[in-house]
Amino acid sequence: MNVSPVLALAGLAAIGLLATRLPPVPWRRVTSLDLVLAAGGPLVLLGLVLGPGIELINRAVLAALAPVTALAIGWIGAALGARFEWRYVRRIERGTWLLAALSAAAACAVVTLLAWLLGRLVPALATAWTPRLPALLTLGAVAAASGPGTVTLVARTVGIRNNVTRAFSSAAALQTACGLLAFTLPLALHHTHESVGRVALGWLASLGFVVASGALVGMLFLSLTRLRPERADAGFVLLATLLFGAGVGYAADLSPLLVCALATALIVNASPRRHAVRRVLADWEPPVYAIFLVIAGALLTLPTLWILVAVPLLAVARAAAKWAAVRYGSVALRLGGFPPNVGLGSVAQGGAAIAMGLNFFIAYGSEGTGASSALLTTIVLGVAAAQLAAPPLMTLALRTTAPGPAAPAPLTPAAAPAELSANAPAEWRR
Repeated sequence: MNVSPVLALAGLAAIGLLATRLPPVPWRRVTSLDLVLAAGGPLVLLGLVLGPGIELINRAVLAALAPVTALAIGWIGAALGARFEWRYVRRIERGTWLLAALSAAAACAVVTLLAWLLGRLVPALATAWTPRLPALLTLGAVAAASGPGTVTLVARTVGIRNNVTRAFSSAAALQTACGLLAFTLPLALHHTHESVGRVALGWLASLGFVVASGALVGMLFLSLTRLRPERADAGFVLLATLLFGAGVGYAADLSPLLVCALATALIVNASPRRHAVRRVLADWEPPVYAIFLVIAGALLTLPTLWILVAVPLLAVARAAAKWAAVRYGSVALRLGGFPPNVGLGSVAQGGAAIAMGLNFFIAYGSEGTGASSALLTTIVLGVAAAQLAAPPLMTLALRTTAPGPAAPAPLTPAAAPAELSANAPAEWRR
């Protein structure tokens, strides 16, 4: 079925606007499946029906809508970058920074190694996850990332009080930033296939271009709003700025996700209109996120059933790596006050992880093998698995006593923070 890209874009816009009218999920007695539904699972399924199902949104239409996809990816990155305002970031304790980086590095290394091993044992997975090295590094980068918004949602559903919820959200944002940094390596490999030295040089050059592009886009917003501050419409200027940033990332084979994240990080730290910027990002996030998830669903494919076996294995390895890194890392770094299982609190993932998969598809999908769609399918299923497992893992994350025959009943999530040591980091006790 041949559909005009204009009609497809109009349909996606209608879906995005209708998504803002959906009733919110009630907070009481919310299950893991409800969290997947609240995070946009039905929109992914809708994209799966419209794409591979009835081919209303086929590959030709998606190729024509690539700039829209880049803008949606950039908007997800912008929402993440807006979290990194210096006056808030500087309040995060050094221990939280160290443990977040350690957790992200451990998850990245373990998942990358396991994915490589699965590819060696199952040739069908090696065929699906190609180009091999960039695909493995992307899986590792996605494993390092968390989802600040999703972690906050999970924490609220299990009854954790606001100050600890903010601590989990901060840790998730730091881990996602580490994942985005790791994601620059597979993108740099897109045009670099020679020696190790050439790869390192290409990665540094790519990272430099991303930083320069983000700074350019951020300065563009600052210039436009300072020329005529009384007439500047923050919403329109931000949309134009992010459209420019996503276009630069798409056209220059950089990452729209990273360019827009760096741009908004600069904006919220340098612009007096930072509150208006955050408000615009929040107001437009539901329709943009809906379009983003429908496009992701339309790109899904399942070339081998071994992906359904690999996803839970990778999810378990990721959760175990995060748990072990924080539990034993806090001991090695002599950082007291953390509950022993607190690393499980940031397992939930969200839009940033799927955005990396879509960004990988934009970079490598032009090669026409379909393997980038298989990798995106792996990532989307992994995000769904992380969301399903997040509530019980969040409950376990703040448990400070082990149940036993003579032990008192386990602490409830709401009561657990009160049992933290007086040596706990400040953001856990505020």
